[in-house]
Amino acid sequence: MNTEAVNQSQFVTLNGSPAPVLSRLSYVGTEPFAVNIAFRTERGRWVEWTFARELLVRGLSEPAGLGDVRVRPDLANDDDLLILEIESPDGYALVEMDREDVERFLDVSAEIVPIGAESEHFDVDAFIAEITNV
Repeated sequence: MNTEAVNQSQFVTLNGSPAPVLSRLSYVGTEPFAVNIAFRTERGRWVEWTFARELLVRGLSEPAGLGDVRVRPDLANDDDLLILEIESPDGYALVEMDREDVERFLDVSAEIVPIGAESEHFDVDAFIAEITNV
């Protein structure tokens, strides 16, 4: 492994807006179960969400997620798109992402930590130290 992180920027459509929004998918090998997606709201300001990488993997072929983050293929309108739905007490967002961009991101993340092998790369002791030193 040459690197322990991957970042991929792309433009996505947010809430059906005709103007695409710059987004960034990130994966870090030291947090093998999680991915991060960030949306640029203005220059230098990003809104970020962290969720399970498995949601992106499963969401490529079927609806995935029951909580605040859900991912599914857009089989009704365009099978080249992946739909990411995010909910919070502050609002709701529907994001349309290019399926090929997400597949490319997942392929590179799998080079860092193979999909299904996350638990082998998770440092439990470091996690316990982090949450107990808060």
